[in-house]
Amino acid sequence: MIITPMVRNNICLNSHPQGCAEAVKRHIAYIRQTLAAGEGPSALQKDQGGIPKLVLVIGCSTGYGLASRIAAGFGYGAATLGISLEKPPSASKPGTPGYYHNHTFDREAVKAGLIAKTLDGDAYSDELKGATVEAIRASAAAAGIPPKLDLIIYSLASPVRRDPADGVLYRSVIKPIGQAYAGKTVDMMSGKITPARVEPATETEIAHTIKVMGGEDWERWIHTLAKAQVLSPAVRTVAYTYIGPEFSWPIYKNGTIGRAKEDLERACRAINRSFVAAGQLKARSWVSVNKALVTRASAVIPVIPLYVSCLFKVMKARGLHESCIAQIARLYRERLYTAEAREDPRQVPVDPQGRIRMDDWEMQEAVQHETHRLMEEVTEENIRAITDVAGFRHDFLEAHGFEVAGVDYAADVPSCILSS
Repeated sequence: MIITPMVRNNICLNSHPQGCAEAVKRHIAYIRQTLAAGEGPSALQKDQGGIPKLVLVIGCSTGYGLASRIAAGFGYGAATLGISLEKPPSASKPGTPGYYHNHTFDREAVKAGLIAKTLDGDAYSDELKGATVEAIRASAAAAGIPPKLDLIIYSLASPVRRDPADGVLYRSVIKPIGQAYAGKTVDMMSGKITPARVEPATETEIAHTIKVMGGEDWERWIHTLAKAQVLSPAVRTVAYTYIGPEFSWPIYKNGTIGRAKEDLERACRAINRSFVAAGQLKARSWVSVNKALVTRASAVIPVIPLYVSCLFKVMKARGLHESCIAQIARLYRERLYTAEAREDPRQVPVDPQGRIRMDDWEMQEAVQHETHRLMEEVTEENIRAITDVAGFRHDFLEAHGFEVAGVDYAADVPSCILSS
């Protein structure tokens, strides 16, 4: 089978197995060159204090979650458990990108002598939480370490959630609150710029989005793991968020997503209080505000594709651009696991609200000023010249296994690879 990208309205409907695998291998190579060498702690020094040894990544198959797992395993030598829900391939259709990412990670971990276990299922369910507890104990035994998690990454990006408490299936929406939003968006494949209008969310839609994308499930995970006594006294947990520039706030920060992210920060504070109550004085919870990147979700949010295309042009010109894997490497190296922070989590640099700011380079005044200037000047005639829409398009396709260097896309994909 010859597989080519099928993109409709900034949504990719398929993936390339070999491209997905090669992308993961390249990310592993990057981590080995950065975290596992130079200033970062060596993956061979597994007895070094303060670095992660047993790690759980909830939402491990793509984006920041996948990068977090790669960095923990191949940068620090940690045993890792990953949670995701992916669609396997059929005889005639590839699986989701995350399906191949997970399989590649697991294979490469075995080659490197790392302990890795991936669980496929509904991360919101109590059943999978219970299965994860057993997998933690088994993985720790295989690694010869205590069954105590010292790092938990919460990076779920599901549009729906079935709440185990009431059995209701909740669906999230990306909408403004209070009034309609009007802006511009760009088709990454054609470069066509079109107006976008989104009607305001109802109160029910707001509540449902908070249920899906807020912090309730993160809290539930921590409660379950604490009750099962599989948390280290110095456990660290991080959830990811985004704030963005002020002009995007009507559809993002002040919209339904933003309301859910406020709840994520509420949950972060609640988790910290639970650690204190349990006497885990070295345990900490953070929300990390990350840089704008190309994801399956960001590609369909009005104005974001155009903003990111302009932002990439500016940040690349200034030498400030980071890929997803580079961003997480810096999070680990310069925030979570500096020499000082390894011993004392209070030494992790945070903003006045207690958040880790990995968007610091993006939000520099000069970067934002130049990005906004490009957004005002861009037209369909000059978009390819003054923005990096080509880079946006490349990153989007690469996340689905396309446009990955070294992959022969004219070659037939054997059925054995399609299903592996």
